[in-house]
Amino acid sequence: MAVRDGVIAWLGSDAVGRDQFPGATVVDLDGAFVAPGFVDSHIHLTATGLLLTGLDLGAATSREHCLALIAEHAASHPDPLVWGHGWDESRWPDSAAPSAAELDALLGDRPAYLTRVDLHSALASSGLRRRVPELAAASGFSEHGPLSGDAHHLIRAAARDLLTSTQRAAARAAALAAAAAAGIVAVHECAGPDIGGLDDWRELRAEQSGVEVIGYWGEAVTSPARARELIAETGAHGLAGDLFIDGALGSRTAWLCEPYADAPECVGNCYLEPEAITAHVRACTQAGVTAGFHVIGDAAVSAAVAAFERVVEELGVAAVARCGHRLEHVEMVTAEQAARLGAWGVVASIQPNFDARWGGADGMYAQRLGIDRGRSLNPVALLASQGVPLAFGSDAPVTDLNPWLGVRAAVCHQTPDSAVSPRAAFAAATRGGWRAAGVHDGLTGTLVPGAPASYAVWEVGELDVAAPNTAVQRWSTDPRSRVPALPRLSHTDAMPHCRQTVRRGAVIYG
Repeated sequence: MAVRDGVIAWLGSDAVGRDQFPGATVVDLDGAFVAPGFVDSHIHLTATGLLLTGLDLGAATSREHCLALIAEHAASHPDPLVWGHGWDESRWPDSAAPSAAELDALLGDRPAYLTRVDLHSALASSGLRRRVPELAAASGFSEHGPLSGDAHHLIRAAARDLLTSTQRAAARAAALAAAAAAGIVAVHECAGPDIGGLDDWRELRAEQSGVEVIGYWGEAVTSPARARELIAETGAHGLAGDLFIDGALGSRTAWLCEPYADAPECVGNCYLEPEAITAHVRACTQAGVTAGFHVIGDAAVSAAVAAFERVVEELGVAAVARCGHRLEHVEMVTAEQAARLGAWGVVASIQPNFDARWGGADGMYAQRLGIDRGRSLNPVALLASQGVPLAFGSDAPVTDLNPWLGVRAAVCHQTPDSAVSPRAAFAAATRGGWRAAGVHDGLTGTLVPGAPASYAVWEVGELDVAAPNTAVQRWSTDPRSRVPALPRLSHTDAMPHCRQTVRRGAVIYG
């Protein structure tokens, strides 16, 4: 492969290349392979960086272990705020989260904000709660337990205010560096007033990083004029991403048509009424702006599909399709809904790693919904079969940044009928992310002459001595697929190791 001025100039055999480019700098990859750079279509960079540089509670195996990790971190980090992420009580013996009183016993008056793994509920110490006088009147408030809904949004804003600009900058730098080291050349930052806030978003936009940041701002509008104003004010790529219609299954805030199996009185939360959903889609469509929502529960998905249908009836399929509207997560979707989304060109920005982490007969989905409903989640094959454009992301810090894990999760889905081929999964994790961002040149995200030279160099594990040619399998022999030979992706195979990441000809890692 020859690269000139950040663009792929030529591909072919080694001998011809040396003759055609006699003065070129030659890099011998010594058995490594080159693939298009990954695009993470859903990420929260500052929160990811705060996890990388701070308190990771993902390893906690019990409530007691979680409290011990908090105490250990607090003792060794004198920052005014204890910020942590990743606890998951669904995996603990008693399935009970720590209480505010237990945090206070460890921390005294020190503020602490500790998000559940799904980012839709959080533990907060009294030292932080006292900073929000209106907290007790908000929906989702609990005197001793995790905070969700509006109460969580309030406490998260209070915690953000205690972070310094230096802490936020260090976190973003760490997240962007980790993305580059994972072979990622671009990310879709899902920002919004209830997530990182406007200050964090503006600081992120000012970052000079090798990884391209494509930002979405999750704020609802009711008129095309306001849609255009908000795009101008924020510089966002669209009014989409985490504009919450509902929450998450783990926190029991995903909006369901039928109650949770482990909480029969609960159907989750609706954060955006159907009329407001329709108004947002209509206003963005009229303004030519990408709209989108966070949808996980089946009631939330139904509300979003119904809103798109109403706007299609009013403005036509072409008007809706050209905007590249998108839905994040789309975990509970029917074949009929998928067919409609595919017909309207609505992108599904999904996270296959959710299934790897919480699927299966004994996973969190089965706990919350029962086995039958649980196995129907994250139907990647269904969406693909109905023509829904797919883009894969991590939702980091919710799941690991490593894009190969997402590709493998889609290929090795715990519900076999929901799996897709490695070729389809890899395409969704690379050029699918560019298409979701409105890049339809047919080149970006591939390795062909004329395409931007954005790629990663990977090393695979040791070759099997008995079968020396099986470290890399050609899942597709059709050159038109533009997908390179991919490594084996079973759970017993080691993930590829990134040696170098290049974006538009410039090395950004390695």
